[in-house]
Amino acid sequence: MNLAQRANQLRHYPSAVLGLLIITILLIVSIVTPFVIPYSEAVIMWRGGEDIWSETPRNAGPTWYNWFSRTKLPTTIRFASAEGDGAVSEEVISADTREIIYTYEFDYQFDDFPPELILFAEASFNDKQPFVEMTWFTPDGREIRAGDFSPGNSSSFRFAQDTRLQRRLERSSGIDGVPVTRGLFDNPDIEGLQVLKGTYRLEVNGLLFEPDSELDTTFVSYGLLHGVAGTDHKRRELSIALLWGTPIAMAFGLLAAIGTTVTTMSIAAIGVWFGGWVDAIIQRLTEVNNIIPLLPILIMVGTFYSRSIWLMLGLAILFGIFGLQIKTYRAIFLQVKEMPYIDAARAYGAGNMRIIFRYLIPRILPLVIPQIVTLVPGFVFLEASLAVLGLGDPFIPTWGKLINDGYTQGALYNGFYYWILEPAVLLTIAGLGFAAVGFALDRIFNPKLREL
Repeated sequence: MNLAQRANQLRHYPSAVLGLLIITILLIVSIVTPFVIPYSEAVIMWRGGEDIWSETPRNAGPTWYNWFSRTKLPTTIRFASAEGDGAVSEEVISADTREIIYTYEFDYQFDDFPPELILFAEASFNDKQPFVEMTWFTPDGREIRAGDFSPGNSSSFRFAQDTRLQRRLERSSGIDGVPVTRGLFDNPDIEGLQVLKGTYRLEVNGLLFEPDSELDTTFVSYGLLHGVAGTDHKRRELSIALLWGTPIAMAFGLLAAIGTTVTTMSIAAIGVWFGGWVDAIIQRLTEVNNIIPLLPILIMVGTFYSRSIWLMLGLAILFGIFGLQIKTYRAIFLQVKEMPYIDAARAYGAGNMRIIFRYLIPRILPLVIPQIVTLVPGFVFLEASLAVLGLGDPFIPTWGKLINDGYTQGALYNGFYYWILEPAVLLTIAGLGFAAVGFALDRIFNPKLREL
């Protein structure tokens, strides 16, 4: 029975079919992600600050949370005049003065208040700054003067920081110290602070005092939920780390598993074939290596030298080469070495390397395939463990780094469970997929297990 026929038997194992589906999805995501979000762009976005993530909320959960909650939490609402959002009108007042009005209207049907309201303004001018005035219209017909400011080339107006607006809302609501974001959405007919649902409108009146002056505005009503994976304390979308963590985890796991297995098998075959002092050295190295703990070594290297993921991968392969598996391969090769076709190869003058790599090693390849598959999740969890301990690559967003960030920021304590659960679930699913396929392959390729 050839490899293709044996692999075809996987369809008789439901767990293996599920595992193959999981692995296929992970590999597709790993291939597509670098094209959708190039590595250099992902690093810049992940390491960027408020200038990149200014329009996303802080510590917001994923939007799909509303599917399972009776309380409909607000999601982010954004209008950008430069992108054609909202209505715009312009009036010439004099030769040098123009008035431009941006109108942003939206239907607010959420059960909670937004955490932040910000208007971003980008103005171009020579000497005289534009002047911006904002008016807030509520669904019940109230008109609230929301504030005014003179924007520079790149400015922002944070509604919550305007003390004059807060005093106006305190007088209208009768509540001292009312937060601005709550006061603007409050229902005055109900005692206490309750969301008034309906259509809101923000009018932004800009006065431009130069003929060539321009003004663009962006209004953001931040949500308690944002994106498919939520955001962290730096406003970063966690979906970037979840997506890029997939190819990194797959690359680390597959390269480490293939590298250690192929190298270990080759060294075991060389030791068996040449025997004598060559085999003795290999066995002593194996025994010494197996009393050296790998994780503490990697922690020391990450602490005192470098936390590069490729250095960690190289060390994982290096220490995995002389693992106990080398003794298993040695036992198999000792039997293969005595087979008649090996004597025939010797008789017609085949060289040592030809016999090792053309006759010895191919003989046990069917037993190696399940071994490679089952080793992958172990290396994936090793990379995640290093990141959780704070020794992950500082430049690359990974699943383990997400868990580490969530832990250091008290995500579970503050109720941001998604921050920890999303990467943890992906790690579990990846491990489950490879384990299910590996165990099924072991039953197919191992004749002793196939008889059970």
